[in-house]
Amino acid sequence: MNVTLWQVVLILISFFGAVFTGAKLLLSQMDRRLDDRFNSLKEAAKAGDDAIHETLKQHINEESKNSGQLIELERQLLKWEARLPIDYVRREDFIRNQTVIESKLDGLALRLENTQNKGGGHA
Repeated sequence: MNVTLWQVVLILISFFGAVFTGAKLLLSQMDRRLDDRFNSLKEAAKAGDDAIHETLKQHINEESKNSGQLIELERQLLKWEARLPIDYVRREDFIRNQTVIESKLDGLALRLENTQNKGGGHA
């Protein structure tokens, strides 16, 4: 078996070319799989972001609705507080007013009694 130098060189070049081609194919498959994996992760992250944005929008809408209800409740409370002194009298105020009325009645009764005593024989 006579192998010349050119044949050895060609065999080595062919062998290294085949190894290089196989390595390149293997690396390209790995690269494609990594790209697929990263793309699926990006899609999952985007779906998660969309879900978070939707949840935040719902919370903002609910917050504005609750804020409106709170403002309406505050208005009703202020109206109720404004009407409270008109509709209700405190115990102390009632007692004071009752005392004034009773003293006026006592004064009127005293005048009536004095009038009757002065003109007692005319009746």
